[in-house]
Amino acid sequence: MFESFIDKAIAPYQEYIQTILDFGSGPTPVFATLLERRGFEVDIYDLYYAPQKVYEKRCYDLITSTEVFEHLSKPLETLAMLVSHLNPKGYVVLMTKFPPDEDEVFLNWWYRRDPTHIGFFTPKSFEVMADKVGLKVLDVFDDNVVIFQKC
Repeated sequence: MFESFIDKAIAPYQEYIQTILDFGSGPTPVFATLLERRGFEVDIYDLYYAPQKVYEKRCYDLITSTEVFEHLSKPLETLAMLVSHLNPKGYVVLMTKFPPDEDEVFLNWWYRRDPTHIGFFTPKSFEVMADKVGLKVLDVFDDNVVIFQKC
């Protein structure tokens, strides 16, 4: 799963990327390990599993956050904080499931039933958020990935 995600979301920009923050790396930072194997310098942060805020005194070429934003009570504030740790023209890649358009389908949607999922985002909501924090949307794909670049 992560290999194809890297190929689609990160590889097209890799010539501009050296340093990466995996924000919300989880209990086993598999994604960070795969990125390191490809030659990137990767820091990890996770509120529960890697709580040292290594990013506070650094800026990165890319910040990734996979399956995190649906858990956040203040996603715009978090996105703004991440942008403050991006190098000029740096990238943010977020992965979170986009909700179905139809109400009935949404009500039966498995992703919604996770009680820790407290927010859902559409490509349009990410465009609005991007505009507020100095990002532009470069790409949206697979019903769950958005790529931003710092303006």
